[in-house]
Amino acid sequence: MSASPQAKLDCLFRLSRVLAGAEDLPRALEETLALLHDWLGVNRGAVSLLNPLSGQIQLEAAFGLSPSEFKRGRYLVGEGVTGRVVQTGRPLALASVAGEPLFLDRTGSRQGLKEDLAFACVPIKSPQFGASEAIGALWIDLPGDKAGDLEETVDFLNLVARLIAQSLAQLEAQRLDEENQRLKSQLVTRFSAANLIGHSEAMYQVFALIDKVARSRTTVFVRGESGTGKGLVASAIHFASPRAKEPLIKVNCAALPESLIESELFGHEKGAFTGALRLKPGKFELAKGGTIFLDEVGALPLEAQAKLLRVLQEKELERLGGTKTLSVDARVIAATNKNLEASLAQGDFREDLYYRLNVFPIHLPPLRERRTDILLLADHFIERYAREHDRDVRRIAPEAIERLLAYPWPGNVRELENCIERAVLLAEDRTIRSGHLPPSLQAAAPRREPTSLPEAVAELEQDLIRAALSATRGNLAQAAKRIGLTQRMIGYKVRKYGLDPKSQA
Repeated sequence: MSASPQAKLDCLFRLSRVLAGAEDLPRALEETLALLHDWLGVNRGAVSLLNPLSGQIQLEAAFGLSPSEFKRGRYLVGEGVTGRVVQTGRPLALASVAGEPLFLDRTGSRQGLKEDLAFACVPIKSPQFGASEAIGALWIDLPGDKAGDLEETVDFLNLVARLIAQSLAQLEAQRLDEENQRLKSQLVTRFSAANLIGHSEAMYQVFALIDKVARSRTTVFVRGESGTGKGLVASAIHFASPRAKEPLIKVNCAALPESLIESELFGHEKGAFTGALRLKPGKFELAKGGTIFLDEVGALPLEAQAKLLRVLQEKELERLGGTKTLSVDARVIAATNKNLEASLAQGDFREDLYYRLNVFPIHLPPLRERRTDILLLADHFIERYAREHDRDVRRIAPEAIERLLAYPWPGNVRELENCIERAVLLAEDRTIRSGHLPPSLQAAAPRREPTSLPEAVAELEQDLIRAALSATRGNLAQAAKRIGLTQRMIGYKVRKYGLDPKSQA
């Protein structure tokens, strides 16, 4: 390549500007090849990329080729110069293509030419792959008498290939980010219809788990504090499943008298006990073809736990006082706010039932760990209760917002909902003010604003680490990966801020 060093530098500068701001990959690559022609005298050039599905190396952009020649530019890995470069990850340069068996001229663009041609091909390597793995190749040819030092030509083309690889990586990252945002938006839209509201990362994880498990028959175990919305998760799973048209039967195990639990769940025959005047089907029978939601399953006595285990294992039951075995066709979703691991240790909950229920756990984070969702939820409840109570309430005053954000919400989303309903009824000028909030919130001190940049950074770090630990159930390695830290660094910051990973889970 006979271009001067300054011409090469100017060309690289222009190429970097074209590729750095690229939004349309083929167009950016065509501009790149045109610049190589204008500044360096390249006859023909192309960028070929490996299609991982077909295994073929296909032309993505070219200069100096007709449409028919472009279509013919396909190679297998290892085939021809281009295929060999992609296979080995090493450049290859030919001072003359005449008589070279590796040079296949698959495009047919050099047929009939009398002049000798030099050819250079370099690999394009993705920054995320190893140094020897190529995802494509950049090649050029030019008149043999203008080729100059081919080693310099290869060095220059390697620089161009790196710019192309960086642009490809940026476009792929942008595409993945846009796809991720689109999927998140779809999940939020789908499950907000079930009153599951949230834009926090922890709630995105919940939405994604619901989406994955809904179409299966798998038993789901929803864990979380009281008031976090476990019943809403059960509804979202049921109505997103193939069983959506069948019954969803909800049972609060903690609200059932111990003497009636077995009758309620499994039914009873006439005369099974005093007062059993007729046959009564249980909740599992009523949920046939649909879903049964066992809320507060940790409150079940041991005898009922044994019968529930049989239902889960064998898909059959017998009514109380009966001898006939009935098959069970109901998907089970269980939930609890209890620490069942402690109950296992104390012998209050069967270990075999625990593992049978805990097939697909979903953890619902408490509201204090998803503060970014507080105002979103508040607006949702304002709209609902303003419509329900025919009140013209539309906004929350700044001082009331401070109280909402400062309060720890021990009752979680349920407490926030009750708080907003009360405020909607008390508000008089379309605005909820701090005086309309319950007395418990009046005592909540507004969150103190940081007085310095280091203090603000420290608060933000703590919030991000807490959210990551909550989303990963206290797993330091996963939490570190989630927020871009090393495991050593997150361990240091956890100790620095006095955080307990287990208490964040």
